[in-house]
Amino acid sequence: MNRRAWLTLATGGLVAGLTLGAAVPAAAQAYPAKPIRIVVPYVAGGGTDTIARAMGEKLSKRLGQPVVVDNKAGASGIIGTDAVAKAAPDGYTLLMTLTQSVLTNQFLFQKLPYDPRKDLTMISVLADAQLVLVTHPSVPARTVRELGEYARSRPGKLSYASWGVGSLSHLSGAYYSKLVHGQATHVPYKGEAPMLQDLLGGQVQFGFASILTAKPYIQSGKLKALAVTGTQRSSALPDMPTFAESGMQDSAFKTVGWIGLVAPVGVPAPILARLESEVRAILQTPDMQERMVALGLRTVGSSPAEAQALYARDWPVLKTLVADSGAKLD
Repeated sequence: MNRRAWLTLATGGLVAGLTLGAAVPAAAQAYPAKPIRIVVPYVAGGGTDTIARAMGEKLSKRLGQPVVVDNKAGASGIIGTDAVAKAAPDGYTLLMTLTQSVLTNQFLFQKLPYDPRKDLTMISVLADAQLVLVTHPSVPARTVRELGEYARSRPGKLSYASWGVGSLSHLSGAYYSKLVHGQATHVPYKGEAPMLQDLLGGQVQFGFASILTAKPYIQSGKLKALAVTGTQRSSALPDMPTFAESGMQDSAFKTVGWIGLVAPVGVPAPILARLESEVRAILQTPDMQERMVALGLRTVGSSPAEAQALYARDWPVLKTLVADSGAKLD
C-alpha cells in the first residue's frame, strides 16, 4: 500500500478512533457502570455467536457488570453492524463480527447505511480462520500448481464450489481460477454443508473450505487437500503447506477471515484500552483457547493499533478480490 492510500485510511474512523479521548471524561473513569451489550450480526449458534457468548460471560465476571449478547441477523451482517455504528460511543454497545460486515460488504454492496472506516473503530481481532483448498479424489492434482495445470488443460470444464456469493471461499476460488487461467465455473451454495456434499459427490471438482469442516473428510481420504491460506501452517493440518510454500506468494492467499470486537467511533481511548486488555487476558485462558481450537480458529488477541493495521492491510486486497470476482449482493 502506498503512502497516500495509507493516509486515506488513517484519516477514517477505524484509525481515528484510537486518538480520541485524550482528556479522560468521568464516564470513562467509572466504566463500566451499567450492562454492556455485544451485538452479533448473525443468527445464534454460529461460531461468532459462540465466541461472543463465551467472551461475554468472562467479561461480565471481570468487569462486574452484565454482558448481554444481542443477535441482530440479516442482510449479510448489515442490520446488526448498522445498529452499532449508530449507537452512542460510550463503550456500552459493541460488535462481535466477521470480516464480511465491517470490510468486505463495502465492496459487495453499492451502498451501505454506514461507513465502516468512519463510523466504527477496531478494539481487537480475537481470532482468525484459514481456508484449505480441497479437491474431489478423482482430480489427479497433488499440488496447487498441478491443479492449475489440470484446469488449464480443460478450460471451462471444471467447477469450484463456495458457501455463498461474496464469501471468502468464493473470492479465493475466483482468484485462483483466474490466476491459473482455468476458466472454472463458480457454483455457490447456501452454506458450507451443501457445498461439501457436492464436493464429496464429485458434482464440483474443487473449492476453498474451512479447515474445521473439511478436516474429517481430508483424514478419511474423501477429499484431497492441497494447501492452506494464511502466512503460516495450520496447527490442525500441520503437514499441509501454505500457498506461499507452494510457490504462490499472492496477498490473496495470505489473507484470512477474522473475528473482531468493534465499537462505534468516538469511544474514549481509556475504555478501548480497558476492553482490549480484558479481552487479551480472557483469550489467554486455557478454556478459551480450547474453545477456539474446537471451532477451527487461531487465537490472535491484537491491540487496537494492531487490529487497525490488519484492517488497513486487508482493505485493498479484498477490494481487488471482489472486483476481480464480479460478486455483487445488491
